[in-house]
Amino acid sequence: MRRRGVVARYVDSLQSRVGGGSFVGKVLHKVFPNHFSFLWGEVALYSFVVLVLTGIYLTLFFEGSQQPVVYDGSHEPLQGVEVSSAYESVLRLSFDVKGGLLIRQMHHWAALIFVGAVALHLARVYFTGAFRRPRELNWVIGYGLLLLALAAGLTGYSLPDDLLSGTGLRIIHAVILAIPFVGERLTYLLFGGEWPGTDIIGRLYPIHILVIPALIALLVGGHLALVWRQKHTQFPGPGRTEDNVVGERVWPSFAMKSIGLLFLVAGVVTALGALFHVNAVWLYGPYDTAAATSFSQPDWYIGFLEGSLRLFPPWELRVGRLMINNVVFSGVLIPGLIFGALAVVPWIERRLTGDDAEHHLLDRPRDAPGRTALGVASITFVAVLFLGGSQDVIAGTLNISIGRITALLQIAALVAPPVAYVVTRWACRELAGRAGPERTERAGVITRDAGGGYQGADADDDAPVEAAQR
Repeated sequence: MRRRGVVARYVDSLQSRVGGGSFVGKVLHKVFPNHFSFLWGEVALYSFVVLVLTGIYLTLFFEGSQQPVVYDGSHEPLQGVEVSSAYESVLRLSFDVKGGLLIRQMHHWAALIFVGAVALHLARVYFTGAFRRPRELNWVIGYGLLLLALAAGLTGYSLPDDLLSGTGLRIIHAVILAIPFVGERLTYLLFGGEWPGTDIIGRLYPIHILVIPALIALLVGGHLALVWRQKHTQFPGPGRTEDNVVGERVWPSFAMKSIGLLFLVAGVVTALGALFHVNAVWLYGPYDTAAATSFSQPDWYIGFLEGSLRLFPPWELRVGRLMINNVVFSGVLIPGLIFGALAVVPWIERRLTGDDAEHHLLDRPRDAPGRTALGVASITFVAVLFLGGSQDVIAGTLNISIGRITALLQIAALVAPPVAYVVTRWACRELAGRAGPERTERAGVITRDAGGGYQGADADDDAPVEAAQR
C-alpha cells in the first residue's frame, strides 16, 4: 500500500482532533481559483508584512522631532552641522546601527512595492469587472487601501527631514495653504506655526507608525472576510459557472504556494535593500528653508500630483474678495476628481450599463470595450501627469527647453486620453469579434513523449482542481 505523504497525514491528524465538519475543517477545504493576476493582492499583503516588521525595528532608533541638535556621528561631511533630531537619527540608523541601513532601505522598497501591488490589484479588479454586485463594498475597501497606502508612503517619505522630504512638505504646505477659507488655519494647526513650523514631524510620526497601519490592517481584515464570505471570483473556463468555484483547496496546495510567495516577496525586498540605494538622505543634507533643488522628485506614486502642479496653466479665479489660484485647481480639484470618480466606479458602471445582476465570473477586458477603454484613457491621463512631474529632467536629458516640454505635455494631457479611449475601444471590439462568442481562454501545456513527439493538453486537465458550490 502506498504510504501517505507528510502533509496528508498532518491534515488527517488535525481533522481527527477538530472534526471534519468544524470551522477548521471548512477552512482547510476552502477552494480558491488559481490565476496569476490574483497574486497582486497577496504581494500587497506580504509587502505590508515586511513593512510592519522593518518599521518596528526602525521605531526603536528614530526620533520624530524637529528639535535642533549638532551631528557628531560617523558621517564626516556632516559632522558639526546643526540638524533636526529626526535627520540625526536617520543618519545614525544608516551609519552607526548594525543593519540599520539595510532595514531602512528594505522598508522603503517594501513601501514602493506595496503601493504598486495595491494599484495593480485594483486595476485587475476594474478591468475584469470584479467590482460588480455583490462586491461593491469590497471595491470601496480596496479604494480605501489605496488611499491609505499613498498616505503611508507620503508620511513616511516626509519623516527624515532631509532636503528632499522637506521640499515635498513645502509643496504640501502650499497646496493646503491655497484652500479657500480654511487653508491658513489648517497649515498653522498641522505645522505648528508659519513654515516650516515646529511640530509637523512629531505629528506625522504617530500617524505613520500607529494610525495608518491600524487602519490598513482593519481594512485588510474586512477585505479578506468579505472574500471569504462571498467566495472568490473566477475567469470563465471548463466547469466554471456562476454558482461554483473551481480551483485549489486552501490546504495544502494554495497555502504552500502562498507561503512560498511570502518568502519570495521578503527575499526580493531584502535583495533590493542590500543592492540598491534608495533615499540616500546623507547626499541631500538637512532641510534648509532657503534651499531647494529643481530636480527633486517625489516617490513614483506621488508623481501625478507633482505633474498636475507643474503642468496646470497659471489660471486664477477671483470671486469677490476671494482669490482661487491655480494650486487649488491642480493640487485639490484634479486629484479630487480622479479619486472621487474612482470611489464610485461600481455605481457609474451600473448606471451606464443598467446591469444590476450578481456576477461571480469575470470578464476578459476585451469583452467590456467601454469599461476597458475608459480605464486605459484614465491611466493615460495619470501617466501624462506623472511625466509632467519630471518635465525639467526630461528637458535637460533631451536638451529641449522646459517651456516646450511643458507645452507638449499639456497638449498630451488633453489629446492622449481620448485617443487612447478610441483606440482601446476599437481594439477590444476587434479582438472580441475575432475570438468568437464560443471561444474560451485556456492555458495550455506541451509535453514530449518517449518517441520524441509533442502533444498539447489543456492545463486545466492536468492541474489538481477542486470544485465547490457558492
